[in-house]
Amino acid sequence: MPIILPLASSSSLTVPTNSKPFLPQNSFFKFSSVFIINNTSNNDKSISYSYNPSRRLALFQLGTAIPQSQLFDAKASRFLRADGSTTEASTSGNMAPTSTTVTEQNALEWVKNDKRKMLHVVYRVGDLDKTIKFYTECLGMKLLRKRDLPEERYTNAFLGYGPEDSHFVVELTYNYGIDKYDIGTGFGHFGIAVEDVAKTVDLVKAKGGKVTREPGPVKGGKTIIAFIEDSDGYKFELLERGPTPEPLCQVMLRVGDLDRSINFYKKAFGMELLRKRDNPENKMLSMLDSSDGLVSPMFLILKFGFVFLQYTIAMMGYGPEDKNAVLELTYNYGVTDYDKGNGYAQIAIGTDDVYKTAEAIKLCGGKITREPGPLPGINTKITACLDPDGWKSVFVDNIDFLKELE
Repeated sequence: MPIILPLASSSSLTVPTNSKPFLPQNSFFKFSSVFIINNTSNNDKSISYSYNPSRRLALFQLGTAIPQSQLFDAKASRFLRADGSTTEASTSGNMAPTSTTVTEQNALEWVKNDKRKMLHVVYRVGDLDKTIKFYTECLGMKLLRKRDLPEERYTNAFLGYGPEDSHFVVELTYNYGIDKYDIGTGFGHFGIAVEDVAKTVDLVKAKGGKVTREPGPVKGGKTIIAFIEDSDGYKFELLERGPTPEPLCQVMLRVGDLDRSINFYKKAFGMELLRKRDNPENKMLSMLDSSDGLVSPMFLILKFGFVFLQYTIAMMGYGPEDKNAVLELTYNYGVTDYDKGNGYAQIAIGTDDVYKTAEAIKLCGGKITREPGPLPGINTKITACLDPDGWKSVFVDNIDFLKELE
């Protein structure tokens, strides 16, 4: 079911610098040819880059038609109040909503005990058959199922390393007639655990794939990693590990306030902070040669053609990294906003109660973009939300999800 997002508004990024501005050729940000130097004091200057995103069709797949007014800018009232008062959640279909007579404390406690797991990650591709071929031949995934909805003009394909009821999988969406998407600057990469990184990289090269980081130990550690890129530009980090029940192990997203995000995902999503690593020292990387006029978003200072990086990462999830898929949140010092693009869509998470889930999300400052209730036609109950950075997640009723697979 295609939903057309409203046009993104223009945005800008301001980067502090005390040196003459230099705009490298490489980018993930697209800037106009004009930049302004703001002199706020003798020693404090900033460069403001104006960015005007192009018209985009961001198509959100929920498996059936949902009015845009329901999905975006929903002005939902607060369902849950600390004094224990209640409100009613309206819904359609033949399933009644669960009672919402709970206190704030009870709701947050319920989140911790809810049976949650990451189900799948959804993103859009321009050539479905080509992507399926690359994922199966180079990354060892299996095509689990495929569904075509010609009346809605899109096709879904689910791929992974095991059945959907027990593994985290990718849901690829091909929208008829659209062969290219803007991945944006906020999405980072997917992580895949493999037993031999070098062997996988050789296979990717043999199949004509793109390797953006050759195999080698991660900086400051011993884990062997490499980075590759699919035909749509989505990056994959290959991590050398022993046998694992969850090879598709990471989704990396960039956020503007890491502590805020950690707090939100712990309280609203019930995730654990598995580990946190800070890299406060300057990381100087030379810019790669590029002709597309892009600039990396992970920077503080542009100087002498080099980028100085400072960043912190937090691993969030529902279990240990070696056995579960996790969400990797990355904060780049001084960067508070990213372009989401229209390629990456959302993560789907299982829950025992979408109504209580929506209440807890609202309490924690999240925005509900699709009120809890069953989807027309299939009765699978879901709710959709945005985190403080605007990243989308969909919660799916656990029992309904298993019925849908059947």
